[in-house]
Amino acid sequence: MTLPESRAETYRISLVCLGNICRSPMAEAVLRARLSDAGLDGRVCVDSAGTGSWHVGEPADPRARAALRRRGYDGDAHRARQFGPSWFDSRDLVLALDHANLETLIRLAPTPDAARRVRLLRAFDPSVTRPDDQAVPDPYYGTDADFDAGLDVIERAADGLVTALRGHLGIGQAG
Repeated sequence: MTLPESRAETYRISLVCLGNICRSPMAEAVLRARLSDAGLDGRVCVDSAGTGSWHVGEPADPRARAALRRRGYDGDAHRARQFGPSWFDSRDLVLALDHANLETLIRLAPTPDAARRVRLLRAFDPSVTRPDDQAVPDPYYGTDADFDAGLDVIERAADGLVTALRGHLGIGQAG
Protein backbone atom coordinates (compact mmCIF):
# COMPACT_ATOMS: atom_id res chain seq x y z
CA MET A 1 0.00 0.00 0.00
CA THR A 2 1.35 3.41 -0.94
CA LEU A 3 1.80 5.83 1.94
CA PRO A 4 1.09 9.55 1.72
CA GLU A 5 4.18 11.73 1.51
CA SER A 6 5.41 13.41 4.67
CA ARG A 7 5.01 17.15 4.86
CA ALA A 8 7.69 17.48 7.55
CA GLU A 9 10.98 15.87 8.59
CA THR A 10 9.17 13.50 10.94
CA TYR A 11 6.40 11.29 9.58
CA ARG A 12 3.31 11.80 11.79
CA ILE A 13 0.66 9.12 12.33
CA SER A 14 -2.56 9.20 14.36
CA LEU A 15 -4.43 6.02 15.27
CA VAL A 16 -8.15 6.62 15.78
CA CYS A 17 -10.97 4.58 17.29
CA LEU A 18 -14.23 5.66 18.91
CA GLY A 19 -13.38 6.62 22.50
CA ASN A 20 -9.57 6.41 22.57
CA ILE A 21 -9.52 4.11 25.58
CA CYS A 22 -9.20 0.59 24.08
CA ARG A 23 -8.08 -0.06 20.51
CA SER A 24 -6.25 3.13 19.52
CA PRO A 25 -4.18 3.40 22.73
CA MET A 26 -3.24 -0.27 22.34
CA ALA A 27 -2.31 0.37 18.71
CA GLU A 28 -0.30 3.45 19.71
CA ALA A 29 1.70 1.49 22.31
CA VAL A 30 2.34 -1.42 19.92
CA LEU A 31 3.32 0.79 17.00
CA ARG A 32 5.67 2.88 19.14
CA ALA A 33 7.42 -0.27 20.34
CA ARG A 34 7.65 -1.72 16.83
CA LEU A 35 9.02 1.58 15.47
CA SER A 36 11.61 1.67 18.24
CA ASP A 37 12.63 -1.94 17.53
CA ALA A 38 13.02 -1.03 13.84
CA GLY A 39 15.11 2.07 14.61
CA LEU A 40 12.37 4.36 13.26
CA ASP A 41 11.27 6.02 16.49
CA GLY A 42 13.18 9.19 15.58
CA ARG A 43 11.69 9.30 12.08
CA VAL A 44 8.03 8.51 12.86
CA CYS A 45 5.85 10.10 15.54
CA VAL A 46 2.70 8.30 16.70
CA ASP A 47 -0.30 9.40 18.73
CA SER A 48 -3.92 8.36 19.12
CA ALA A 49 -7.37 9.83 19.56
CA GLY A 50 -11.03 9.01 19.41
CA THR A 51 -13.77 10.38 17.21
CA GLY A 52 -15.99 10.75 20.29
CA SER A 53 -15.45 13.08 23.23
CA TRP A 54 -16.95 11.22 26.20
CA HIS A 55 -13.63 9.76 27.50
CA VAL A 56 -11.38 12.82 26.96
CA GLY A 57 -8.78 13.01 29.73
CA GLU A 58 -9.36 9.45 30.96
CA PRO A 59 -6.66 6.78 31.01
CA ALA A 60 -6.89 3.76 28.76
CA ASP A 61 -9.40 1.14 29.84
CA PRO A 62 -7.89 -1.00 32.64
CA ARG A 63 -8.38 -4.13 30.51
CA ALA A 64 -6.46 -2.54 27.64
CA ARG A 65 -3.63 -1.57 29.99
CA ALA A 66 -3.57 -5.11 31.41
CA ALA A 67 -3.48 -6.66 27.93
CA LEU A 68 -0.61 -4.36 26.99
CA ARG A 69 1.30 -5.25 30.17
CA ARG A 70 0.85 -8.98 29.47
CA ARG A 71 2.72 -8.44 26.18
CA GLY A 72 5.39 -6.13 27.57
CA TYR A 73 3.97 -2.81 26.37
CA ASP A 74 3.33 0.28 28.48
CA GLY A 75 0.05 2.14 28.10
CA ASP A 76 -0.18 3.64 31.57
CA ALA A 77 0.60 7.26 30.59
CA HIS A 78 -2.18 7.41 27.99
CA ARG A 79 -4.94 10.02 28.31
CA ALA A 80 -7.84 10.00 25.86
CA ARG A 81 -8.16 12.81 23.32
CA GLN A 82 -10.63 13.66 20.59
CA PHE A 83 -9.53 13.93 16.97
CA GLY A 84 -10.59 17.15 15.30
CA PRO A 85 -10.33 18.59 11.78
CA SER A 86 -7.32 20.75 12.74
CA TRP A 87 -5.31 17.58 13.43
CA PHE A 88 -5.08 16.94 9.68
CA ASP A 89 -2.71 19.92 9.42
CA SER A 90 -0.02 18.04 11.33
CA ARG A 91 -0.63 14.38 10.42
CA ASP A 92 0.68 12.58 7.36
CA LEU A 93 -1.39 9.44 7.93
CA VAL A 94 -4.58 8.95 9.94
CA LEU A 95 -5.38 5.31 10.62
CA ALA A 96 -8.89 4.35 11.63
CA LEU A 97 -9.42 1.13 13.57
CA ASP A 98 -12.75 0.32 11.89
CA HIS A 99 -14.99 1.33 9.00
CA ALA A 100 -17.33 3.59 11.04
CA ASN A 101 -14.41 5.66 12.30
CA LEU A 102 -12.92 5.70 8.80
CA GLU A 103 -16.13 7.25 7.48
CA THR A 104 -16.25 9.76 10.35
CA LEU A 105 -12.65 10.82 9.71
CA ILE A 106 -13.23 11.24 5.99
CA ARG A 107 -16.24 13.45 6.78
CA LEU A 108 -14.09 15.49 9.21
CA ALA A 109 -11.34 16.00 6.65
CA PRO A 110 -11.25 19.68 5.65
CA THR A 111 -9.85 19.01 2.16
CA PRO A 112 -9.73 16.16 -0.38
CA ASP A 113 -5.97 15.88 0.30
CA ALA A 114 -6.66 15.37 4.03
CA ALA A 115 -9.29 12.72 3.25
CA ARG A 116 -6.75 10.83 1.10
CA ARG A 117 -4.50 10.50 4.16
CA VAL A 118 -7.15 8.46 6.03
CA ARG A 119 -6.76 4.69 5.87
CA LEU A 120 -7.63 1.62 7.90
CA LEU A 121 -4.85 0.26 10.11
CA ARG A 122 -5.60 -3.27 8.97
CA ALA A 123 -4.97 -2.29 5.37
CA PHE A 124 -1.35 -3.00 6.40
CA ASP A 125 -2.12 -6.42 7.90
CA PRO A 126 -0.72 -9.03 5.49
CA SER A 127 -3.17 -11.66 6.78
CA VAL A 128 -6.22 -9.70 5.58
CA THR A 129 -7.57 -11.14 2.34
CA ARG A 130 -10.95 -9.36 2.15
CA PRO A 131 -11.50 -5.58 2.28
CA ASP A 132 -14.55 -6.05 4.52
CA ASP A 133 -12.31 -7.80 7.09
CA GLN A 134 -10.17 -4.74 7.84
CA ALA A 135 -11.69 -3.67 11.17
CA VAL A 136 -9.96 -4.18 14.50
CA PRO A 137 -12.78 -5.68 16.61
CA ASP A 138 -13.84 -3.46 19.51
CA PRO A 139 -13.22 -5.37 22.76
CA TYR A 140 -15.00 -2.83 25.00
CA TYR A 141 -17.97 -5.08 25.83
CA GLY A 142 -15.85 -8.22 25.79
CA THR A 143 -13.48 -10.20 27.96
CA ASP A 144 -9.73 -10.17 28.55
CA ALA A 145 -9.51 -12.70 25.72
CA ASP A 146 -11.12 -10.15 23.38
CA PHE A 147 -8.48 -7.56 24.33
CA ASP A 148 -5.73 -10.14 23.71
CA ALA A 149 -7.27 -11.06 20.34
CA GLY A 150 -7.42 -7.36 19.45
CA LEU A 151 -3.72 -7.07 20.28
CA ASP A 152 -2.98 -10.01 17.96
CA VAL A 153 -4.66 -8.13 15.12
CA ILE A 154 -2.98 -4.83 16.01
CA GLU A 155 0.48 -6.43 16.18
CA ARG A 156 0.14 -7.96 12.69
CA ALA A 157 -1.05 -4.64 11.25
CA ALA A 158 1.73 -2.72 13.06
CA ASP A 159 4.35 -5.08 11.62
CA GLY A 160 2.96 -4.53 8.13
CA LEU A 161 2.87 -0.78 8.65
CA VAL A 162 6.49 -0.72 9.86
CA THR A 163 7.52 -2.64 6.73
CA ALA A 164 5.66 -0.11 4.57
CA LEU A 165 7.24 2.81 6.45
CA ARG A 166 10.74 1.36 6.06
CA GLY A 167 10.22 1.17 2.30
CA HIS A 168 8.57 4.58 2.12
CA LEU A 169 11.35 6.23 4.12
CA GLY A 170 14.06 4.38 2.19
CA ILE A 171 15.39 2.50 5.20
CA GLY A 172 16.54 -1.13 4.84
CA GLN A 173 15.46 -3.91 7.17
CA ALA A 174 16.98 -4.06 10.65
CA GLY A 175 19.56 -6.75 10.90
